[in-house]
Amino acid sequence: MPISRRTLLSSLPAGALAMAAAAPRAAALAPGAATAGDPAVLAANTVALLAGTAASSARPEAAARLAAIESTARARLAALDAAGDGELFQGLPLGTSDSNLSASYQYLYDIALATRVPGPAGTTLRGDTGVQDRVIDVLTHLRDAYYGDQAHGYYGNWYTWEIGISTSVSRVLVLLADRLAARSPGLSAAYVASMDGYLRNGKDGDVDLDSRFHTGANLADITTNRILQGSVLADSARVAKAVADQLTVLATIDPYHLDHRVTDGFYADGSFLQHASVAYTGSYGRDLLGRVADTVAVLDGAGYADTGPVVAVAVDWITRSFAPVIFEGWMMEIVKGRGVSRTASGYADAAAVVEAVVGLSGYAKGADADALGSYARFLHEASPAAPAPGAFVSPVRAVRYADLLADPSLPARDLAAAPSHHALSAMDRTVHRRPGWAFALARSSTRVSAYEYMSGENLRPWFQGAGAHQLYLSGQDQSRHFGVDHLATVSPYRLAGVTAPVQTRRTVPELYGTQWYDNPAAGFTASSDSQNTYVYFPRSTNSFSGGASLDGYGAVGLVHGQGAAYAAGRAGKLPEGFVTYRDAAAVTSWFMLDDDVVVLVAGAGDPAGRAVTTTLDTRVCDPGDAPDVTGLRRDGRPWAPGDAVAPLAWLRYSEGADGPAVGYAFLDGPAPVVRLETVTGSRRLVRSANPDTPVTKRVFSVAYEQQPGAAPMSAAHVIVPLASAAQLAAYGGPSTAYGTPGSPPPGGPRAAAPLRVLANTPRVQALGHRGLGLTAVNAFTPGPHRLPGLTVEGPASVIVRHPEPGTVSVALADPTTLHDRTAVTLHGAALSVLDADAGVCVRRVPGGTRVVAETRQVYGRSLTVTLRGDRERSARPAGAHI
Repeated sequence: MPISRRTLLSSLPAGALAMAAAAPRAAALAPGAATAGDPAVLAANTVALLAGTAASSARPEAAARLAAIESTARARLAALDAAGDGELFQGLPLGTSDSNLSASYQYLYDIALATRVPGPAGTTLRGDTGVQDRVIDVLTHLRDAYYGDQAHGYYGNWYTWEIGISTSVSRVLVLLADRLAARSPGLSAAYVASMDGYLRNGKDGDVDLDSRFHTGANLADITTNRILQGSVLADSARVAKAVADQLTVLATIDPYHLDHRVTDGFYADGSFLQHASVAYTGSYGRDLLGRVADTVAVLDGAGYADTGPVVAVAVDWITRSFAPVIFEGWMMEIVKGRGVSRTASGYADAAAVVEAVVGLSGYAKGADADALGSYARFLHEASPAAPAPGAFVSPVRAVRYADLLADPSLPARDLAAAPSHHALSAMDRTVHRRPGWAFALARSSTRVSAYEYMSGENLRPWFQGAGAHQLYLSGQDQSRHFGVDHLATVSPYRLAGVTAPVQTRRTVPELYGTQWYDNPAAGFTASSDSQNTYVYFPRSTNSFSGGASLDGYGAVGLVHGQGAAYAAGRAGKLPEGFVTYRDAAAVTSWFMLDDDVVVLVAGAGDPAGRAVTTTLDTRVCDPGDAPDVTGLRRDGRPWAPGDAVAPLAWLRYSEGADGPAVGYAFLDGPAPVVRLETVTGSRRLVRSANPDTPVTKRVFSVAYEQQPGAAPMSAAHVIVPLASAAQLAAYGGPSTAYGTPGSPPPGGPRAAAPLRVLANTPRVQALGHRGLGLTAVNAFTPGPHRLPGLTVEGPASVIVRHPEPGTVSVALADPTTLHDRTAVTLHGAALSVLDADAGVCVRRVPGGTRVVAETRQVYGRSLTVTLRGDRERSARPAGAHI
């Protein structure tokens, strides 16, 4: 259900698609304006969401969550009793640390929560007014000594003051509202006034939709807090304004018609961006989904909004944006930004999505409710580390989760079931799924950041958006193969799929002695635009990133450009002392098919003369595992593990004799280098706040290595998940390259390989697959590119397929997003239109049929047409604009 922000705002307060607030439009609300909502219902709903209900407390499925609430509160009280000088809680000295101040407020929330768990089966602290009074006393002291004086506040991270502290305080004010009214009646209003004052990136103490700090997940956090604050003050105007502001995050981002210049949010193709250009579904997007699910629960029956359409939009997010990037309960690395360096696993990241799914399922209707319930069951059954009901934040949702899992009418169903291909073009990500595996690819461009580094997190990120991939295999515990331990043991220069110069780079703290480049005179402060552009989340200088998709297949291309910082430094735009690094050069294509991913690399090398490594794949396993690597040389002799560099026809890696295997067929290029080594690294290598925990892994890699000064290299290989030796032998080795017939392989004749590399140059890369009746082309340069059976006008990405005799399907895309149209001419008999997307024009030309796609303002999306031969001509005239 894509919704434009313009439509959303213009239709407030009414309209089924607008998730309308039941109050006047936000812009028209005056302070204190009356609305029809009931703040008391908001407060009651909030307490039920956070602390549970008497009914949920009585259920055994909530016992683990209630026990965790109690034990956490007891630990916080013990820390309160043991506090030393300058502390309110032991270990959290105050006065200069914004994170310690925020943690102190979090501790107060943890204690207050335990006093509000209802029912006889609640906590032993339930209703303990003495404990509540202690919380209120500390709350008062914190404001008097550390928070209320805004002349001395707002040090450290802006997030702490505008979101972090406000989240804990707002919840405490709701949980202890009655006791606060009796014991300290002015404290709530005083805190709300302070929280308004700290909203310095806002406007007049309120949200500013034009602020780059008030977008996406951050906006949802801020407005959720303001809804709770309004309920405490019985200020319905405040609530209605916050609701209206939050509803704007539901609008689908249209990059050609931005509202408030906001690019953060969900896109029509399922992409999610935060920080303007970071692919972030798995962290900020996850948080945004959770906040919207919370808002639905808090607003239920309060009269401030019709939450039915809100739920419908959230269901669409889950289907189009989250399900594709969650593999058997594991959140994929390609959408986690700097979160990839944290010790929490991809299963924990996905668990937060599961809780939101469960929460929303209670408010969804009909097919939506069934789809959410079935998806929750699927994630529970498919994940080797499924969230237990007691792990949920909300006791009510823990109980509902247990009910869904016990419901025999709900079959487990993946909302992104294989086979499927997900072109998340707006965030330069692609996910290709087939039974038993998923291939996740990260790229970057002038539109999307190459990586995210911030706050000492993700210290070695340099090539994470340079064509890096993860190949996930079914039935595995992905935490043993990916996540922080993968980054701690795999060289950042040898990530799977990356072409990188051989050099040693230094992290930001190593370069500058701080967590950012601190040079206020040059415009570099902790949260400045320059810091964002050149340090935290730099983009690349290339525009070609993306490709065409058709019938579940994909052609994806990337021109490896220089980083924005390097380009700016070369142009003299950066201050002296700012360090930049030069990347290698290459163009790469990934053709994603049924059983394999074909990778073509051309022009790989370094104009500066450095050595360059192109890594085909890197896989890790535990040190106790016994990976098995076998292969065949091009001369027919078996490959031996001692042959580190050998001309290979194919290679097969498996984790033990019965473990899942990955194969590599080498179609053309230099002899690859194969390594299997034991590596020990520290988790602190990738994130300053991680414990200095040593991690040991067996690291397998296969790569092309170019010596310094080497000429540009081209290569073609196939990644074959779940491969057998017989399957790999069928690829035929170098005989498949460029249509050149090869000699029969040693050991007897072999059936002709279905793959043909039709072109592999820096100008154009193309593949033919006879078995699929498919030709796929990435044309990187302007002008015509003639190939067998067709001519592509570049830059463009094109897939042509013959799904059945007499029928031709064509998909065209502009991966640069810069051109008004792309075109392909199909040689041979004239064809007529059976079906076509809007914006596709077909006409006869001498010697064939010309297909033109109007790609202006479609942001890399594929446009498709289905054609047939003249004998079955459609009544629609050829050349008609469809």
